[in-house]
Amino acid sequence: MSSDTTPDTPATPTVATDTPTIVLVGHGMVGQRFLEALAERGLTATHRVVVLCEEPRPAYDRVALTSYFSGRTPEDLSMTDMEFIKDHGIELYIGDPAESIDRTARKVTAKSGQVFTYDTLVLATGSYPFVPPVPGKDATGCFVYRTIEDLLAIEEYAGGKASTGAVVGGGLLGLEAAGALKGLGVDTHIVEFAPRLMPVQVDDGGGAALLRTIEDMGLSVHTGVGTQEILAGDDGAVTGMKLSDGREIATDMVIFSAGVRPRDQLARDCGLTVGERGGITVDAQCRTVTDPHVFAIGECAQAVDGRVYGLVAPGYEQAQTAAATIADDEAAFTGADLSTKLKLLGVDVASFGDAHGTSEDCLDVVYSDSRAGLYKKLVIGRDGTLLGGILVGDAEAYGTLRALTGSVPPIAPESLVLPAGADSGAQLGPSALPDDAIICSCHNVTKGAIRGAVTEHRCTTVPEVKKCTKAGTGCGSCVKVLGQLVTSELEASGVEVDKGLCGCFSQTREELYEIVRALRIASYQELLDRHGRDGARGGDGCEVCKPAVGSIIASLAPAIGASVYVLDGEQAALQDSNDHFLANLQKNGSYSVVPRIPGGEITPEKLIVIGEIARDFGLYTKITGGQRIDMFGARVEQLPLIWARLVDAGFESGHAYGKALRTVKSCVGSTWCRYGVQDSVRMAIDLELRYRGLRSPHKLKSAVSGCQRECAEAQSKDFGVIATANGWNLYVGGNGGATPRHADLLAQDLSDAELVRLIDRFLMFYIRTADRLERTSTWLERIPGGLDHVRDVVVHDSLGICDELEALMRAHVANYRDEWAETVNDPEKLARFVSFVNAPDTPDPVVAFVPERDQIKPDLPLLSIGMRPTADPADVLEGSAQR
Repeated sequence: MSSDTTPDTPATPTVATDTPTIVLVGHGMVGQRFLEALAERGLTATHRVVVLCEEPRPAYDRVALTSYFSGRTPEDLSMTDMEFIKDHGIELYIGDPAESIDRTARKVTAKSGQVFTYDTLVLATGSYPFVPPVPGKDATGCFVYRTIEDLLAIEEYAGGKASTGAVVGGGLLGLEAAGALKGLGVDTHIVEFAPRLMPVQVDDGGGAALLRTIEDMGLSVHTGVGTQEILAGDDGAVTGMKLSDGREIATDMVIFSAGVRPRDQLARDCGLTVGERGGITVDAQCRTVTDPHVFAIGECAQAVDGRVYGLVAPGYEQAQTAAATIADDEAAFTGADLSTKLKLLGVDVASFGDAHGTSEDCLDVVYSDSRAGLYKKLVIGRDGTLLGGILVGDAEAYGTLRALTGSVPPIAPESLVLPAGADSGAQLGPSALPDDAIICSCHNVTKGAIRGAVTEHRCTTVPEVKKCTKAGTGCGSCVKVLGQLVTSELEASGVEVDKGLCGCFSQTREELYEIVRALRIASYQELLDRHGRDGARGGDGCEVCKPAVGSIIASLAPAIGASVYVLDGEQAALQDSNDHFLANLQKNGSYSVVPRIPGGEITPEKLIVIGEIARDFGLYTKITGGQRIDMFGARVEQLPLIWARLVDAGFESGHAYGKALRTVKSCVGSTWCRYGVQDSVRMAIDLELRYRGLRSPHKLKSAVSGCQRECAEAQSKDFGVIATANGWNLYVGGNGGATPRHADLLAQDLSDAELVRLIDRFLMFYIRTADRLERTSTWLERIPGGLDHVRDVVVHDSLGICDELEALMRAHVANYRDEWAETVNDPEKLARFVSFVNAPDTPDPVVAFVPERDQIKPDLPLLSIGMRPTADPADVLEGSAQR
């Protein structure tokens, strides 16, 4: 039974029943986990279960709340399967919170007036946002950041009345809120009373790395100061904020995200004991110390260790403990691991164990790269025991390190913090973990349990192991380690692990590349029919293999006799969403246009052309990090008109939409700079014009620096070039973004010809052997032998294939055609550029804009109606196995 109630719903009499009744007050993430635990123990079959939910919607993923601003809808955030509620006979009352508890009569009265008699009462009322008692805190434009309704209100206010916002609090929730404001296009300030961001999770070093990265994103951070007053205008709306150091910030809205407090008022009113600083006091079984018939779980409870836990994983453990106790099973919650891994404003941040090194005689092992925004610290005991750590900027090793906490790692601590590609010796993987290591802290799942799911329950895929153990279904930070463990266990058990590209092909991408090249197969359908799995032949393929094969055919087109135009014939149906229209699809259905500007060099005349086009078509313009100019807001039918004017002015496609070469950045080099030793601009232009349009497994970025000062940031690129007095040094496998990696030196002091020859070989070897959607940084770490193997192949020709690699690149260069020019000069090709095939002259009504800072931005109300998220990449990419 499920019921939506409102304040107008007439009161109903107390329901009398001989079946024991469990009443759950609160239906958040922990409350939903409690219901699942009841069902797992068969208690929903023997008990009547009543749930009083205060919010207007059932349980949703509060941890992922900010993803709403990335396109996920409230429905997507839901954690409640209504079929589960119905199948287990759970009575769910939405929007009908408990208002009073009579512990003597064991009755709960809901807001609607309904009265429920209970045998067992479970309080999961969560927490409420703490708002500092500063003057002006109730002004119009002040918000908290806790529920979906809060987000909806923030979105509405920011869309119509705010250009600047301030967040009070620089902890987890504060940075989430700042990310939301930034995503809404609001200039954002963060005010944190502590001397660093995330003071609970990271130390001064981690806070400094986080601060640099966030400030580089354009956010203003104020640490070591408090909010003294919220300033408001005559209309009562926020106009600014006064800080404790006397400064004032001009702001149109304020989000309070300065922590939470336990929601324990209901418990206080009925005489239950609460802690000195809040929280319903419970014992090790999560039963209140005052009343054995009442339990408290989650953020409203003060555990037996005196803590109130604000993370979801301890709440889940409390839910399981309470359910076990109600079922007369032995269980106890005496404390929890506070380890956490998050992506805040796109930055990975993790802490685990004794992160701050409070243990006696402990030592720190630290790696810090302030330029790359990396900070890694491990806390080691005198006996070598790993006690804890902090990771900022790169938390790839979090799952393994957290599981090793409390033990002596089998390799030196220095090897655990050095970045990939450094001379760090042996690397440690999840296979080295003991069976009792906790892999999933959300659901307390050990490595042994995961191995058992494979060996005893015969699970052969990550989704099957998730379903069997619940590992990876909480915060998701353990999914990568989970996948590695499943694969290694299957292989150890003699199971044939299916490493095929997808359900259509049993071959890897590398194997398909060799088939296409050797047999000169220029058609996806031919490849599928001849080399697909038995059940896939004659079919249409899938969304995994079609763009992957399309990319292979495009990269080999001149050599196999295929068209070099990716929208010719069958190729058009294989392309990803951006390639379908040779432009980048944006969040409101409009497109952006990025013309190529080789090496970042452009004449005043060409600058004027771009400005005139942006003006005439009403486009938003922005200078990119790749030294180009991006024009946003074009409707699909406008694209050819824009391209025609660009092509006439000498521009061509910048391939910002494709898995291809994007840009080759440059500094001004020896031509202008007094430190430059080589002409970096000329080399960047030569390289960009040589490799333009080259399709690859993932995007390619490059840069050329004219001296060792490295102003073009070449060491963060897929292939980067740095000038020396004797020539050029070539670096490969670098990556910026969310998982930065410094490139590795492949060869040094090269002449121009030697440099181009090695880049030709490197790129074609990468295209030949990489997996689908695998950047060069990941490929270099995955490929057997790593950098040394790549150097042997590319520099020393150890496989004897360099002539072939060079020939493939020469064919690409000789046959390059600008896709925009090919389109605008062919009436048949132009026919596809319409919003509606059956109404080609009708523009898409969802594509609308509102003004902002003398330009335009997408109309957010229309966006919230029209957007739908894509599938979780983890669900798409997880492999399968056959016994």
